[in-house]
Amino acid sequence: MDFFPSRTLAIYMAKMFIVRTLAVLALLVLVLQALDLLGESGKILAYAGNGEAELWTYVSLRAPQLIARFLPFSVLLGTIITLATLNQNSEVVSMKAGGLSAHQILAPLIVASMGVALLSFIFNETLVAPSTARLSQWEKVEFGPIPAESNVRTNVWVKDGNNLINARTVTGSGEQVVLREITIYNRTENGLKNLLQGDEARFTGSGWLLTGVTQFDVGTGTEEKKSELLVGDSILPDQFTLTNVSADSLSIFALHTAIGELERAGRPTMSLKAGWWHKISGPMSSILMPLLGAVAAFGLARSGQLFLRAVIGMALGFAYFVADNFALAMGNIGAYPSLLAAWAPFLLFFLIGETVLIRTEE
Repeated sequence: MDFFPSRTLAIYMAKMFIVRTLAVLALLVLVLQALDLLGESGKILAYAGNGEAELWTYVSLRAPQLIARFLPFSVLLGTIITLATLNQNSEVVSMKAGGLSAHQILAPLIVASMGVALLSFIFNETLVAPSTARLSQWEKVEFGPIPAESNVRTNVWVKDGNNLINARTVTGSGEQVVLREITIYNRTENGLKNLLQGDEARFTGSGWLLTGVTQFDVGTGTEEKKSELLVGDSILPDQFTLTNVSADSLSIFALHTAIGELERAGRPTMSLKAGWWHKISGPMSSILMPLLGAVAAFGLARSGQLFLRAVIGMALGFAYFVADNFALAMGNIGAYPSLLAAWAPFLLFFLIGETVLIRTEE
C-alpha cells in the first residue's frame, strides 16, 4: 500500500507527465485556434470598423474554451507518450524488477492528474465561463460592439399569445430588468397587424413602459411616433432573464442560482442540472486518463506490441469521451437522470481501467 516508495522516482515521472501534457495541449490549442480563426475572421472583419484588435479579442475569448475542451485529450496523450517512452527505454522493467507494482508505477501520474483536474476546475470557473458568455454575446450582435454591462443577455425572444417580442439586449434582474432596442410583432391569426419599435423598456409592475416608440400599422401603411407607450401587461421580467440560460456560460454557483430561479418559475431544469454536475465530473476526467492509458506502459517493448498497446490506450480514452458526450446528451433531453448522465461514464471507465490493469499486470 506504499504507493510512493521512491520520492525521486515519483517526482521524475510526474515531471515527465506534466511537461508532455502541457506540450501536447499547447500544440493542439495552437493548431485548432489557427484553424478556428481562419473560419471566423471573415465574419469578424465583416462588421464595419473591426480590425486586428478584434481578431485578438476573439482569440482571447476563444482560447480558454479550446484549452478546457482539449485538456483531457492532452492528459491522455501525455500519459501515453510518457508511459510509452518509459517502456521503450526499459525503465518500466527496471521499476518492476525493483519491486514496484503496476499501481505504484501509475501513482505519481494519477496524483499529478489530480492537480491538473483541480486547476482545470478553477480555470473553468474563473476564465472559461466568463469568456464563453462574452463570446456568445459578441456572436449574437454579429461581432459588433460588445455590451459593456455584466450579466447581459442578447437577442432575447419572448412569446406573448400570438405576439412576439425581441430585445436586442437585456440587463439587470428581477423588476430592475431593462430592455433595449425592442421590437414587438403584434400578430393576429391572419398575419402581422402592426409593428412596434422602442429604444428602451422598463418594468412598471403593471406592464412595460417603452420610450422612443415607432408604431407601424401594416393595414394602413402608416407610421406614428410616440414618446412613451405602456405594453405587455401579461409579460413578467423573468420571461426575459430566465430564457436561454446556458450552463457553459455560468460559473457553478451562478448556475445553481439560475436553476433555483427556473424551478421557482416552473421551468424545466433537467439539462442544466446535468450541466451543473458535469462541471465537476468534466475536470475529473483527467484523473481517469493515466488509468486508461496505462496499457501502454507494460509489456516488453522488444515484442513489437508497444504501438498496439498505445493504440489500445488511445481507444479506451476516446471511448470514454464518446460515452461522456452521449450520456450528457441523454441527460439534456431527460432520458437519463442528471446525476447518472454526469457520473456514469466516469465510474464505468474507472472500473474498466482497473479491471484491465489488475487482470493484465496485478
